[in-house]
Amino acid sequence: MGKTEGQKLEEKLCFKPQHIAKERPEDLQKAMDFAEGYKTFLDRSKIERECVKYSEELAKKAGYKEFARGVKYKTGDKLYFINRGKNIFLVTMGKKPLDQGIHFNIAHIDSPRIDLKPNPLYEQEELSYFKTHYYGGIKKYQWSTIPLALHGRVMFRDGKHVDFDLGEKEGDPILVITDLLPHLSKKQDDRKLSDGIRGEELNILLGSTPVDDKEVKEAFKLKILSILHEQYGMVEQDFMRAELTLVPAQKACDVGLDRSMVGAYGQDDKVCAYTALMAELECKTPEFTSLTALVDKEEIGSTGNTGMQSDALLHFVEDLAECEGERVRDILRNSICLSSDVNAAYDPTWADVYEKQNSCFFNHGPVLTKYTGSRGKGYSNDASAETMQKVIGYMEDAKVCWQVGELGKVDEGGGGTIAMYMGNMNVDTVDLGVAVLSMHAPFELTAKLDVYYTYKAFLAFNRE
Repeated sequence: MGKTEGQKLEEKLCFKPQHIAKERPEDLQKAMDFAEGYKTFLDRSKIERECVKYSEELAKKAGYKEFARGVKYKTGDKLYFINRGKNIFLVTMGKKPLDQGIHFNIAHIDSPRIDLKPNPLYEQEELSYFKTHYYGGIKKYQWSTIPLALHGRVMFRDGKHVDFDLGEKEGDPILVITDLLPHLSKKQDDRKLSDGIRGEELNILLGSTPVDDKEVKEAFKLKILSILHEQYGMVEQDFMRAELTLVPAQKACDVGLDRSMVGAYGQDDKVCAYTALMAELECKTPEFTSLTALVDKEEIGSTGNTGMQSDALLHFVEDLAECEGERVRDILRNSICLSSDVNAAYDPTWADVYEKQNSCFFNHGPVLTKYTGSRGKGYSNDASAETMQKVIGYMEDAKVCWQVGELGKVDEGGGGTIAMYMGNMNVDTVDLGVAVLSMHAPFELTAKLDVYYTYKAFLAFNRE
């Protein structure tokens, strides 16, 4: 039986995002295969420094060379620049001159976590602890009683350093934040959920034995210092020269009996970082120069000299412009940027905070988010019609399944990305990324098909 006139009209006029597994089941195995490299990336990149280091390894294997000022680059040349160990900018020179614009793809590589305070070590009632200060937007109660690993860098007085990833290797000890047992938690149960575990209660349990000297006043604290000194050469003052953080010790893994999802810490926003990086590495001779930037500090407002509110990326573009004899303002005004960040996938269990018609769903492809911000679009980029037309065109030309989405109901809250900071540089910018369940939790979920199709969208953006 043929289609009715109404069905034909509906097909012609209405937009219905496709469920990729239903419409293109042949791509499911490709997504499964792509996710294996992604899981490795997540395990190797739990903090920004590790992500930059691993990305540099992959870039060098793909033929990228360190950027050098004063060099005249040609189409297809691949170069990279690292800013303070926490940003990496990767470039493939395009066929068109730089003043015709750059195709920027920018993702952040920091994630919510538990940082150590500058003077963290103490003992109490014959137990030793770290004091902490959480980083980014977390539900604090989610971080108690889960295995935690210690990551980061300690600088020594002589300028040398040691990097930590304690709790990741087989046989490593793990650390933990304790919680009350249900039998004694009546007062705690009366707290609001957001106050169930307070910031000053996110204390990391380190040990329960003292040094063997009854004359030492803080023998339990000293036991931890003696271990750190023996294994890493640390003294207490070195904590004040350190960036140390606690992240989940859980490895990335398949989720679901059908193995269709990835579960891991830090998928916001390393899922976009990985897909952007893979698309960049495969870029050969793009029409426009591609610049993929993996950046820091988005979770706390993109502040500091490794966040997008700094001039680090602008200065790098200025150096590129100098090499090519172009004016920076000409390059920027003709450029387009994907602020590659995640959106909140529709969760039927919590349906009341979503507006379903403008929500994003698992397995419907990357999410085009016209604006973020909160309530009245506060602190939002709000992409133009022309920018939306271009980016949708890139995906549809490449037959990439995609969807649109907002971050929940208008008055429920909202969030921000780096899009506004690129917009402030006079660059057309829009958000494009992966739908995530349990965003900002220690264990987040993505659909493998969405991860794979986001990579395909980024390939289309860097078109040859």
